[in-house]
Amino acid sequence: MKVLVIGAGNMGLTYAEGMSKSKLLNNNNIMVLDNSEEKLKELDEIPYFDAHRDLKECVPSADIIFIAVKPFHAESVFENIKPYTNKEQIIVSVMAGVTIAAMQKMSGLDKVVRAMPNLPAQIGKGLTSFVASAEVSSDEASAVETLLSTTGKSLKVSNENFIDASTGISGSGPAYVFFFMESMMKAAAEMGFSKEDGTTLVTQTFAGAVELFSQSDITPREWMDRVASKGGTTRAALNSLEDNKVDVLIRDAAYAAFNRAIELGEEH
Repeated sequence: MKVLVIGAGNMGLTYAEGMSKSKLLNNNNIMVLDNSEEKLKELDEIPYFDAHRDLKECVPSADIIFIAVKPFHAESVFENIKPYTNKEQIIVSVMAGVTIAAMQKMSGLDKVVRAMPNLPAQIGKGLTSFVASAEVSSDEASAVETLLSTTGKSLKVSNENFIDASTGISGSGPAYVFFFMESMMKAAAEMGFSKEDGTTLVTQTFAGAVELFSQSDITPREWMDRVASKGGTTRAALNSLEDNKVDVLIRDAAYAAFNRAIELGEEH
């Protein structure tokens, strides 16, 4: 199997790095196409990448074409690769909001997989939701799932609505966590902690809480009840969060991202 990644930005290279270790490639190098000479010079130094500047040198030989560019570049990318593609090739896109139907129309290809990754993929802890067009066989979808899972976990969903929803939950989700962390770090600083100590307090608290949750079958609400005692400090904090309807604000934020993903799809 030969894989071409178009776009050598953070997400494109993250998947290229992950996929390069997959046995599905049968020792074939990952082909990477980019228009930045500076980036291509860097890629030329990596032994398991084949850096390309010319479409006709790499697009025809690819079994899977991985599109990792900004959504507003979608139309020009598909227009440029179209003369060199064939009907058996599979398009895998991580472009937010660009629908399968839109990609089929722009590319002229039927086999399209739409995926939604998130930032922790960069450290092998990512979550990629994906859905495939009806023309993608079960074996092909399984191969794509294996490749996507090289950066963490993958989740196959039943329709594109769940891809937009995944944008609101997992795609944009790390930013919500960072927002919460930043707020706690600011509180720590106001309480007199140094930046270093405040960062340690918050980072370890988040890491520990997530690990604790992942190793049990207990719900978040049950964990909150275990931590909080009546009239205690944690209950005071939770009461403040609930009185200020922070839970509603968090859900509103997730829906804002979800709705924007839908809007992006309507623009193509």
